[in-house]
Amino acid sequence: MEVTISTQKNLLNIDFIHDYMTEKSYWAKERTIQQTKKTVENSFCFGMYTDAKQQIGFARIVTDFVFFGNIMDVIIDPEYQGKGLGKKLVEFMLQHDAIKSLQTITLKTKDAHSFYEKYGFQRVGNSQLYMSKDKQILK
Repeated sequence: MEVTISTQKNLLNIDFIHDYMTEKSYWAKERTIQQTKKTVENSFCFGMYTDAKQQIGFARIVTDFVFFGNIMDVIIDPEYQGKGLGKKLVEFMLQHDAIKSLQTITLKTKDAHSFYEKYGFQRVGNSQLYMSKDKQILK
């Protein structure tokens, strides 16, 4: 399936993002529309679109664009899941010029550890949720 991924916030469908968060995610059921808008405003966002310009995916990274980034809210419309689009979105994000040079990238997941391990993420300590990909070598 051909899709387009963009970092242009003006293309994002806030209603799609908010509806997914509050209706289909386990982590953002209580999020208000104002909170959804604020998270988009304050994050580096990635939207995924069909050829008809329908938004079918979204993810965001909270980052300083130098050392640290935290991946959040990775979603694919349920109608399009199981087609490798989540993989495509994460790979695009990790290869983006603004992200690939970060020393540390973190994320939090309840059920996608094996998915993120394919991209070099490892569990942080004994955490059941936190994962990181860290290029920094501690001496």
